[in-house]
This record gives sequence, structure tokens and C-alpha cells, in this order.
Amino acid sequence: MARFLHIPVGHVAKTVFLRTADGYALAVLPANRRVDMVRAGQCLGKGKAELADEAEMEQVFQDCECGAMPPFGSIYHLPTVVDESLARDESIVFEAQCHEKAIRMAYRDFEAIEHPRTGSFTVDA
Repeated sequence: MARFLHIPVGHVAKTVFLRTADGYALAVLPANRRVDMVRAGQCLGKGKAELADEAEMEQVFQDCECGAMPPFGSIYHLPTVVDESLARDESIVFEAQCHEKAIRMAYRDFEAIEHPRTGSFTVDA
């Protein structure tokens, strides 16, 4: 997506579906980073987190192509945590429930709509 849109890959937000002891959550981070599961769980206040599997993803995100979840956990009654490195950006770009469409919005607008937790939970990919 970054190549097609001619933007740095670090400016693209990816959404990762996590499983915690209390249920599911979304982690939103720059596409060129990966989730540190222990730190993500701590940011969510859930202890440890792990990747949810594809079957779980399809069950929760029935209106999305597999792997194209939007960064709005509140729509699905899920907590959302955003990596602080992404929260410093003026805008974010993310997939719009399919792999062929993207949305760019001001980060402050995303934050006003979603009210995500923010924390440091990523490492270099």
C-alpha cells in the first residue's frame, strides 16, 4: 500500500488482532514495526497478549477482508491501543476493510473518534 500511495511505509498504520486473557483487542502500529506481545498486553492492562488466529479474525470481522481490519476497535466492542510512534504523526493511512482501498485521516480526528490507549509496544520488524 505504501508503495502504491507513494508514502513511507512507517506512515501506514496496520491493525493487528490480539487475544488476551479477557478477550480480544486491536493494536495499531506503523507497518514497518511489529508487536512486542508482552508490552502490548501491559499497555492494554491485560498481562500478556498473543496473535489471534485467522478463524477468530473471520468470526469477529465478518464485514472485512481477512487482514484488512480498520483501526476502530470500538465498532467491534474491542479495546484499541496505538503505538506512541504512530500517535506522533500528523495523519494516518489504513486499509478500509478491504485491501484495495485506503483511508487517510488526521491522527487527531482518529483519536477523537476512537479514544485509543497509547503506549510503547513495538519493535523493529
